[in-house]
Amino acid sequence: MVAERRRAVRVLLMDPDGRILLLHGTDPATPGVDWWITPGGGIEPGESPAEAARRELGEEIGLTEVEWGPLVAYGTVEFSFRGRDYEQEQWFHLARTGRGEVALRQSGADEHALLLAVRWWTVGELRTTEETVYPRGLAALVEQVLTEGPPELPVRL
Repeated sequence: MVAERRRAVRVLLMDPDGRILLLHGTDPATPGVDWWITPGGGIEPGESPAEAARRELGEEIGLTEVEWGPLVAYGTVEFSFRGRDYEQEQWFHLARTGRGEVALRQSGADEHALLLAVRWWTVGELRTTEETVYPRGLAALVEQVLTEGPPELPVRL
């Protein structure tokens, strides 16, 4: 089967305590398998990564008022979802919020219906969890942003 190529954006949303927001998701095609991911999703035709980041954050958790930072990382990932294979080129945008309370929105979209929960994570929790967190290398990137500031040029994840 040929993988469908797609472009996506992810949001590294941080709170005032330096925690990052992750969404708990699952795939009905693989019962019992779950993971944690940053908010985000596919870039629509004619949309920039920054525009997609804003739209996705609003759709997934209803948050539209954030302080947007720079593009901090990029990469390509291959995965399967609902029995389809994807090759996804993705960009990671930094954003900060003063809100600690956030919740999933029930948008009714298929991709969002498989999100189970939201949670703020510390770097220490990311480093020691036995749960699956994507992208790999997220803890190191968050730690770098917290200790050194955003990278001058986006790093490859």
